[in-house]
Amino acid sequence: MVMKLFVLYRLVDFFLFRSAHPIFGALSRTIRVGFARIIFKSVGKSVNVESGVDFKNGSQIVMGSNSGLGFRCVVPYNLVLGDNVMMGPEVVIFGSNHNMERLDVPMRLQGYKNYPPVTIGNDVWIGQRAIILPGVNIGDGSVVAAGAVVTKNVPSFAVVGGNPARVIKYRNESDRND
Repeated sequence: MVMKLFVLYRLVDFFLFRSAHPIFGALSRTIRVGFARIIFKSVGKSVNVESGVDFKNGSQIVMGSNSGLGFRCVVPYNLVLGDNVMMGPEVVIFGSNHNMERLDVPMRLQGYKNYPPVTIGNDVWIGQRAIILPGVNIGDGSVVAAGAVVTKNVPSFAVVGGNPARVIKYRNESDRND
């Protein structure tokens, strides 16, 4: 049933406008969020699902209040978003990866390794085209720079960027005694 709804969502979304469209944006956003409320595990208040978002079957996605999935984002079926999460366009978040442990079997035949959900805390800003790998946790108040490749957990209030992403600074630098 969820997969059928996802396919229907993709067909309908193809014809909807971006949320910023001056005439049809609000209606388009309402329709996409309506689908999310049916498909996702839970959805908070005042959320936005922008056009072109690919959320697989979406059955385990938890989306906090005042959060948004940006234009043409790709997110796994088991994402956990906190409240007040801003996500730029074309962010890609992975929920699984290929197995590669065995050397006697081609990687394409080894199946997939599942990870715990990617968890994004409250009040997080993820810049355009950032990539977040499976199982990563992003702490409250963090900023992920545009184009960053996040391969490991991000501490709360950290600003990270680069490939692989590293801490550039902390938003609460004056409170830290490093």
